[in-house]
Amino acid sequence: MRDVPNASPVVVDAMGGDHGPAEIVRGAVQARREHGVPVVLTGRAGVVRAELARLGAVGEIDVAHADDVVPMTERGAGAVRMAHSSLAVGLGLVRDGAGAAFVSAGSTGAVAACATDRLGPAPAVLRPALAVALPTTAGGATVLIDAGATVDPTPEMLAQFALLGASYAQLVLGVAEPRVGLLSIGAEPGKGNRLTRRAETLLRDLPLRFHGPVEGGDVLTGVADVIVTDGFTGNVVLKNVEGTVRATLALLATEVGAGVGTVDGAGLGAQDAAGPEALRRVAGRYDPETHGGAALLGLTGTVVVAHGSSRASTIARACVVAHDLARGEVVARLGDRLAVRPAR
Repeated sequence: MRDVPNASPVVVDAMGGDHGPAEIVRGAVQARREHGVPVVLTGRAGVVRAELARLGAVGEIDVAHADDVVPMTERGAGAVRMAHSSLAVGLGLVRDGAGAAFVSAGSTGAVAACATDRLGPAPAVLRPALAVALPTTAGGATVLIDAGATVDPTPEMLAQFALLGASYAQLVLGVAEPRVGLLSIGAEPGKGNRLTRRAETLLRDLPLRFHGPVEGGDVLTGVADVIVTDGFTGNVVLKNVEGTVRATLALLATEVGAGVGTVDGAGLGAQDAAGPEALRRVAGRYDPETHGGAALLGLTGTVVVAHGSSRASTIARACVVAHDLARGEVVARLGDRLAVRPAR
């Protein structure tokens, strides 16, 4: 693992995301001013500095020039070939020890592929995985892994995701003995497709607290501290959670506005205004702005992937998350744990 000084900046891909560079630069400035996170922006220097000038932030944040921009439609190999992109330049700074961590709201596939190429996997790691901590109804959080980095993993990769997720839950969430569940179509042993059935067999032989298969309805109940799945399914689950919360808020707002909604058979009108407000507070816990992004685990450097639609506040939060992960040396500690607990 690379030694990175505590004062090393978080490197932010200014050109990634649906709203880059304007919102990305604004978020980086917010992270610097409001949270004290040192930041370096990578991208087309003239464009990035113009955004900094609009915010009165010229001189506050350094800019590393990059000629190219990886399009949001790029899913992997093309990003690796773009050696002078804002992704490649930024990850190169982290690789060379000039940055403590990297943040991008670019295409998840492109970020994962480029990060794997530039930083390299941790020893014995087959493929990286995205970990997102989702609040649960039990009051804690569940680590969903993989949330979109590796969409076609092997069973052996899923077994490693379980180890990564369990270690992440211990190191970041403070769970002493994380319960690990495998996402499937039923809670009974042996259910699921070939991938999950083979992965279940491997997980039962690993040195971790395996709860067994769990269903989609268990993701937010706290039945497991870590839920393991492939990146395709995990990303669908994550987007479905976010979309369901938004849809519920919209439906409730319509019912309250009409004054004819019902909850458990009771009328829902102006006197129940606290209900929608409470729901909005709950919804905020599942907003990408709150969790900032997903940690890309299994590499030799710290990488946080923010939502493609991220606005400034989400980017600022992602910078804070990346800074905290780097300061806590989570990547190095994850590597140490995998070295003594290899997947079989």
